[in-house]
Amino acid sequence: MESLQTELMSIGRFARLTGLTVKALRHYDEVGLLRPAAVDPETGYRSYGAEQVRRASAIRMLRRLELPLDDVRALLTTDDPELVRRVLVDHQQRTAIRSAELKVVLQGLQPLIEGKEPVMDTNAAAIDLETHRRLGVDLFNKAWTLMEKETRTREEDDELIHCAHASAYHWMHVGTAANRARSEWQCSRMYSVLGRPEPALRHAQRCLEICESEAAALEDWDLPFAYEALARAYAVGGDAVEMSRCLERARTLGAAIVDDDDRALLAVDLATIRT
Repeated sequence: MESLQTELMSIGRFARLTGLTVKALRHYDEVGLLRPAAVDPETGYRSYGAEQVRRASAIRMLRRLELPLDDVRALLTTDDPELVRRVLVDHQQRTAIRSAELKVVLQGLQPLIEGKEPVMDTNAAAIDLETHRRLGVDLFNKAWTLMEKETRTREEDDELIHCAHASAYHWMHVGTAANRARSEWQCSRMYSVLGRPEPALRHAQRCLEICESEAAALEDWDLPFAYEALARAYAVGGDAVEMSRCLERARTLGAAIVDDDDRALLAVDLATIRT
């Protein structure tokens, strides 16, 4: 490993020193996770200081554990051990779900490999309620996993859209008002992530409609998150006035959330919204 120097170093040398790629460093600069110590105003070349190595190494370690960027940012900017634990436990739970999904895939492949089950079943049966529920959950989690990827291919963007809408479709058949509202919320978040404000806003508004009309059937955090979705959609569309209005509404409603973890999760999400 190269020795640390007191002077600024080029992005290439900093990349070699920290194990991060130049592409990743540029991305972390763009999203505000790891700003360079200096940027040449004429060439745009980034330079980094030795004091930034520790932060860069922490980012590399957390990303290797597949924590999403919002979680990495939260961990690096808080001194609250409870928030650190909650962020890590939440990611552990999501990872456990993905692990279970992969286990189901592996188990399903084996009888096909061994020829014990046909690849194409000629008896197409109607989907039962339990299958609707299982697919609603699995597709919701798959969409979330795709959204959290730092970079996606065009094909993965398409898969993300189909997973989010397919999950919503299955919950339409068997879900509660809460399931339907959260499906609309996920569709809105998905389109915001993809930079498409119009459908993001439409699904956020539908989420809000369900939350307001079926308030008794929902948790105390559903309505604040509906406004979070609206604020994010307006931010993507460049409407700072409506974004600020919805952010303020989300914060006001969020103050009444009983559970500390749920309230903190809303605060972390709201902090990522900006035009």
